[in-house]
Amino acid sequence: MVRILVTNDDGIDSIGLHVLARAMTDIADVVVVAPDKEYSGYGAAFGPLHLIQPEVHRSRIDGVDEVWSVTGPPALCVMFGRLDLFDHYDLVVAGINPGANVGRSVYHSGTVGACLTARNGGVSGVAVSQTVESFGVEGQGWEEMLADQHWGTAATVAAAAVEGLAAALPPEPVVLNINVPDRELHEIKGWKRTDVGIEPPRSMATAHLEPRPGHTDSFRVKMDWGEAIELPEYTDGGAVMAGWVSVGWLGRLEATEPDFAGVAEAESRLDKLLT
Repeated sequence: MVRILVTNDDGIDSIGLHVLARAMTDIADVVVVAPDKEYSGYGAAFGPLHLIQPEVHRSRIDGVDEVWSVTGPPALCVMFGRLDLFDHYDLVVAGINPGANVGRSVYHSGTVGACLTARNGGVSGVAVSQTVESFGVEGQGWEEMLADQHWGTAATVAAAAVEGLAAALPPEPVVLNINVPDRELHEIKGWKRTDVGIEPPRSMATAHLEPRPGHTDSFRVKMDWGEAIELPEYTDGGAVMAGWVSVGWLGRLEATEPDFAGVAEAESRLDKLLT
């Protein structure tokens, strides 16, 4: 039977992780290995392994037999699994992340980073994220808002894709990035295979320093979001914001051969220094 390692970047207590892990138990043998706390935005980072000694603790998720928490980011969870700390696994599934991972945000996502780490070790990964339609209402906290997410929709979509991959594991490892609208399943228009957009639908616009009261030369960074922009539906962000499930197969980073004057100048100076 196929064995799936389920992880996330929001921590072991995240609702999205629990819903996703239970959905995977209908498909495969499941082990959950997730960070002990929030590690959003950590990408594929491990942390300074030569300076820290990570710990692993048994944890609990209803409906899942084997659950572990790790004092480190999701990529580290996957690497520990790759080293057979939790027995062999055939596939990594990461999520459900509250908030789409589209456009340039895929470079920084811990959800996607876990899957990239899996691919580096020869195992395919599926990243599952869901849009967050708003920042709630006045007086409503983040956790309260997330309780109203349509987690079941994202889990059902993920299960369909993962079941297909598990039935015929790719001969070469792949990374599948799935982004699901926060809607009931019957309200979703369908799915599109998408390109990674140049930018997300909404990004950080400005940042400025605010002095900390009572402190000298110490500041808080105040960040402001820009206005939402409309993106073409062939991009991941455009598709999911228009009500489609975005399905993107992420390629590897590859070296390029740019051709402009600065390249020649840089290489000329290297020649002078090193030859």
